[in-house]
Amino acid sequence: MLGSLNMDISVTVPRLPGPGATVLGGAAAFAPGGKGANQAVAAARLGAEVLLAGCVGDDDFGRALRAALAAEGVRDDGVRTVPGVPTGLAMITVDEAGENIITVAPGANRQAGAPEVAAVAVAAGDALVISAEVPVPAIVGALAAGDYRLRVLNLAPAPPEAADIVAAGVDWLVVNESEAAAVLGRPVAGLAGTGGAADAAADLARAGARNAVVTAGAAGAAYCGPAGGLTVPGFAVRPVDSVGAGDTFVAALAVALAAGVAPDEAVVAAAAAGAAAVTRPGTQAGMPRPADVLVATGHPWPVAAPDPRG
Repeated sequence: MLGSLNMDISVTVPRLPGPGATVLGGAAAFAPGGKGANQAVAAARLGAEVLLAGCVGDDDFGRALRAALAAEGVRDDGVRTVPGVPTGLAMITVDEAGENIITVAPGANRQAGAPEVAAVAVAAGDALVISAEVPVPAIVGALAAGDYRLRVLNLAPAPPEAADIVAAGVDWLVVNESEAAAVLGRPVAGLAGTGGAADAAADLARAGARNAVVTAGAAGAAYCGPAGGLTVPGFAVRPVDSVGAGDTFVAALAVALAAGVAPDEAVVAAAAAGAAAVTRPGTQAGMPRPADVLVATGHPWPVAAPDPRG
């Protein structure tokens, strides 16, 4: 995997603040995060052997993030410590319904480049997952690096060059509604209606993604690929914290596909894993194992995973 590592600073509030507003919340919580690290942890919990490439600063946050990866069994061979640059930070505000707003200070993540591309090239395996909290040259380089059976690109957040990246050809593209809108240059809202995720997935497939998935939050996800399209309604769960649900979806999709699960079934399994993550507090802490997916959604995880007890 190639992506970011951040220390998350989270505060729970009664409601999300509007522009110019101040809302008092609970105590700040510090926890490991960043899309790259989140997706690596989610994939490891769902049964994959994972190596992460990315950058941290030479500081306490960076050391804590690497320790958190090790605790989850994620290899950090590809994580580079950059002197003189702080580890990335994410400021997260979560309301009582589990919705969130996130502001990221990238820090060392901006340094990701040729060394990280080389790390994923050397570690070639079944699947490469690339997320977009790192510079575009690193994303583009990783899309062509190494020998992988499939590559999953999560353009989150979508950079200004997103449309060009997709037009150059992408095996699997995963975006949410706002990211799909950024790529397509038009609004995307809802799941199956006109201008919704299903339409957007089809348009992204025509734009250069061989397989396109557009997630629509609690409403579900839409897929379009060589064999046609699929709309997956959201699983009915009681939300606690939506932070990390999208990262869980991406990781789950990659793990299922790498294990040989058919695309349609893999998208459904990813939706179930993402829904399960919403029912649990915390970002990496809330990422589910196979048993958690089944309990939360009634959908069995289709990939064999190791016993977390060892």
